[in-house]
Amino acid sequence: MFSTKNLSPRQLSLFTALAISIPVSLLIFAIEKNWRWGLGSFIIILISSYLLISFVLERFIYRKIKLIYKFIYQTKATKKEETYYKYILPQKGIDEVREDVEAWAEKQNQELELLKQSEQFRREFLQNLSHEFKTPVFAIQGYIESLLDGGMNNPEINRKFLQNTGKNIERLTNLIQDLDEISKLERGELILTKTNFVIQDLVKEVFESLLLKAEKSSISFSIKKGCESPLVVFADKEKIRQVLDNLLDNSIKYGKNGGHTVASIYKVDNKHILIEISDDGIGISEKNVQRIFERFYRTDEGRSRDITGSGLGLAICKHIIEAHDQSIHVRSTEGVGTTVGFTLEGKKE
Repeated sequence: MFSTKNLSPRQLSLFTALAISIPVSLLIFAIEKNWRWGLGSFIIILISSYLLISFVLERFIYRKIKLIYKFIYQTKATKKEETYYKYILPQKGIDEVREDVEAWAEKQNQELELLKQSEQFRREFLQNLSHEFKTPVFAIQGYIESLLDGGMNNPEINRKFLQNTGKNIERLTNLIQDLDEISKLERGELILTKTNFVIQDLVKEVFESLLLKAEKSSISFSIKKGCESPLVVFADKEKIRQVLDNLLDNSIKYGKNGGHTVASIYKVDNKHILIEISDDGIGISEKNVQRIFERFYRTDEGRSRDITGSGLGLAICKHIIEAHDQSIHVRSTEGVGTTVGFTLEGKKE
């Protein structure tokens, strides 16, 4: 079926010339009553109008279209591209050119949107980084000024302020170490030493290391019933210990007094093990769930709590799990609790 949707310049010139030559030649034939006059005028008008229209299209329209294509690709054309512009492009119809331009515009819009998101992320990152450094630095400055203003003469104040200064220096040190670690992770410099080990044993070790901290908020730890059977994973044990330590530490920070944190371990298939850490704390709103793995990102509820830490823990966890070629995910409901899970490779023979 004939379609005028994607006419090339030559086809468009031919059809336009036919539209002109047929009625004119019929009119001449009707006036002269001579078919030779009619046929001759038809041929002459067809050829001349075709050449004229084709010249106009090529010279004043498609020449501009070629410039648009060069602008779209934004590079100096190679010989191959010049051949494309000269011989292939003129065969394209106006609608095809329009579709190409629309596709290019859509791509530009997507890139612009990505740049806006990156700029927003950069601003938030700098703001959060400034906040994380500013808090301990200002605290240290205040303690030192108080000591210099006479606090050193009071042994009780002296010792207390120095202890608090030490804590803030430790916080700064941890922040710098975490920044250094996440920088190495993002550059792909993490070296994994993978071994086979029982994941339940590692979970229990981390439970014990955080037991005193959990007891301050009366939070208890346990492995989910039915998940006690030992499962062996193939991973970097110390890096996975760091992941579990961060996740369990968060369950304490954002948990409720008298709450409970549960570790669940499942065999997904013959190749992967799923580990999930679930708490019954404050939870995370739906709009914030997808952002919790960003560096320094904290929800409003999290910021309202007196919580120390670099704000890089979950970002580091994400990089460690992805370095293992595995995935990490989160499910959460405000006021109900949060579950963070990740997969690991199963036992390697």
